[in-house]
Amino acid sequence: MTNTWPVLSLLIFFPLMSTLILLFCKKDKLVRVLTLIFSFIELVIALPLLKFKLGSAAFQFEEFRPWIEAFKINYHLGVDGLSYLMVLLTVLLLPLCVLCSWTYIQKRVKEFHICLLLMTSACIGVFVALDLVLFYIFWEAMLIPMFLLIAIWGGPRKKYASIKFFIYTLAGSTLLLVALIALYLKGGSFSLPRLLALDFPFKFQYWVFLAMALAFAIKVPMFPFHTWLPAAHVEAPTAGSVLLASVLLKMGTYGFIRFCLGLTPAASVYFAPLMIGLSLASIIYGGLVALGQKDMKRLIAYSSVAHMGFVTLGIFMFNLRGLEGAIMQMLNHGITTGALFMLVGAIYERSHSREIADNLGLGKYLPAYMFFFGLFSLSSLAFPGTNSFVGEALVLIGTFSKNKVIGLVAIPGALLAAAYMLRLLQKLAWGEPSKAKNFKDLNLREWAYLVPLAILVLYLGLAPRLALKTMDASINKTLVKIEKVVQKEKNIDLVLK
Repeated sequence: MTNTWPVLSLLIFFPLMSTLILLFCKKDKLVRVLTLIFSFIELVIALPLLKFKLGSAAFQFEEFRPWIEAFKINYHLGVDGLSYLMVLLTVLLLPLCVLCSWTYIQKRVKEFHICLLLMTSACIGVFVALDLVLFYIFWEAMLIPMFLLIAIWGGPRKKYASIKFFIYTLAGSTLLLVALIALYLKGGSFSLPRLLALDFPFKFQYWVFLAMALAFAIKVPMFPFHTWLPAAHVEAPTAGSVLLASVLLKMGTYGFIRFCLGLTPAASVYFAPLMIGLSLASIIYGGLVALGQKDMKRLIAYSSVAHMGFVTLGIFMFNLRGLEGAIMQMLNHGITTGALFMLVGAIYERSHSREIADNLGLGKYLPAYMFFFGLFSLSSLAFPGTNSFVGEALVLIGTFSKNKVIGLVAIPGALLAAAYMLRLLQKLAWGEPSKAKNFKDLNLREWAYLVPLAILVLYLGLAPRLALKTMDASINKTLVKIEKVVQKEKNIDLVLK
């Protein structure tokens, strides 16, 4: 479906063009107000995406323009069920990030909001690019504003955290670039739809998968490539942590589904045991380390390692329920973990500490705050009726249907999530002694950025059908290539016997 109205281009370039207006603003309050207005305009621009055709695996809202014809590089955009929900989540988070930073950011306010807008442009570009060169440009462009958000507005160890983030992700990006060039040389095109239709030799898939998988594993991040994430989360400002958890980590899992499963299905099947092992290690390790944390941000950061482990586990089960659960968990983790980081930022503005010990006994004095913290904590541990329960349950259903032993190994990860989140919730609500007597409960601005996420937690938890219908056709299209590889291996085994 080719769209005459360039909605995807507008979503990418409107935030970028908005930064030009901010450059001429001298008052911090005006910068905040204008950025908030721009973010709501971005939401309005995204409204045509609601016409997304369910049940279709084709790319929709496509835009195509020749770019560098000598190398067959084109400006090609489009969304399908694998990327659609991620685009909507990215657009939704922009105004919420502006609101949660309203009083938190006091220095270089203009530059901060410019970075937020640039991040939004780059992140949307990653999810909608259908040309490998265009995809890589957006993939790399995201690094700069995120690096600046941590390095300039971060905590005491911001230089260490920002450099570590940059080096890790840049190293992975270099391997990704090698893989994309190899695909062009072998397939004769940078067009993703055209390359998805090709069947590459296994030896070629083997090396391309390794290069891409390492890049995506660092971005997720999977164990043992996760060490940059806690440092980045702890030092990043609240909005930086929200974008990092809610959008950037999803680029890695999106890459696994779109590129690894789509372009190298045989290698994906071959390396599935390794990827499943790393996923299980991420689930258990992330949960165990989160259980021992005293800093709220660090706890939520390690919980992200565990939650994203469930996503990659679902991906490499190669069945409908597993992939449905993986994509749902990508969306749900973005909503829930983003909200938890916002709540940590809100209490940090009051207590000036992220230590659990400095924020005890909030339940008596901040009931509204604890209501939201309780809701999002229950979502994080996948309590029935919340959004994360749907995603985690689907991943486990897909896992048990494929291999019961793997499913049993993953179960302790779900139990650990309950342990560390309930421990945190109990201490914040009823811990003694409390320093919260002089703290003010949530104000109208804080209600404004928490309520939309709370509604999504309950809506996706109680009525996930629409989200699942959005992705099912694209998932089935991806699984067809995997099933051909599996069937081919079975036929070879029969011949050998």
